[in-house]
Amino acid sequence: MDRIAFYIFGRPIYWYGILIAAAVIIGMYLAMYYAKKLKYDPEMIIDFCFLAIPMAIIGARIYYVIFQWDLYRDNPIDAFKIWEGGLAIYGGVIGGIIAGIIFSKRRSINFWDLADICAPSLILGQAIGRWGNFFNQEAYGYPITNPKWQWFPVAVYIEKNQQWHMATFFYESMWNFIVFFILLYMERRRKFSGEIFVLYLILYSCGRIVIEGLRMDSLYWGPFRVSQLLSGILIVFGIIWLIIQRKKLSEPNNGDI
Repeated sequence: MDRIAFYIFGRPIYWYGILIAAAVIIGMYLAMYYAKKLKYDPEMIIDFCFLAIPMAIIGARIYYVIFQWDLYRDNPIDAFKIWEGGLAIYGGVIGGIIAGIIFSKRRSINFWDLADICAPSLILGQAIGRWGNFFNQEAYGYPITNPKWQWFPVAVYIEKNQQWHMATFFYESMWNFIVFFILLYMERRRKFSGEIFVLYLILYSCGRIVIEGLRMDSLYWGPFRVSQLLSGILIVFGIIWLIIQRKKLSEPNNGDI
């Protein structure tokens, strides 16, 4: 597939950018709808996006550069060339969380409510955005040499390698869609602030820890794949946090959580 969707005044418009823009718009409207259900002004989501999106991009880039520093050591200025690629979703999530903390303090709103509002939009955006990897021919897995399995969506043909690889971007996209529908289901059964967001962290990490082990472009910290290591930490701490909060909820006169 051609990475370029069309041209405007001679400048290429890439499918990756179109998909990311679509994900942001859809996610924004979904978050506004859920904000209204939680008795918040939906317009605050637009204001939040003006802060969260730039910080998420910066966070995603910093995260990538840190763990790929050997590529930028000799020419640090290249770290600013974000248009050349090199973003990491976990860095984006960290940037978004920082933006959420800042925004919630400025607006005097509950951070965990804001996180719950944004969680379904975030995972939906990740599910849609992964298709940008399809057009860019990236985020693929190990080679598949058995002709019986050389078909999409099990595998994807990578032009630069002239061979079939595991379509790990597709695996993750489908898992993210599943997580999205689980979060929608849980929204109606939310018992305390932060439950949806932490559930997002746990479920996304469960899929990522498996799929990351199949990819060929992982970021490493010594012998460890960074995303697998971070996913494992998030799963453990997320489960512990949920257990603690549910225990508090079951205690008499527990007050607000």
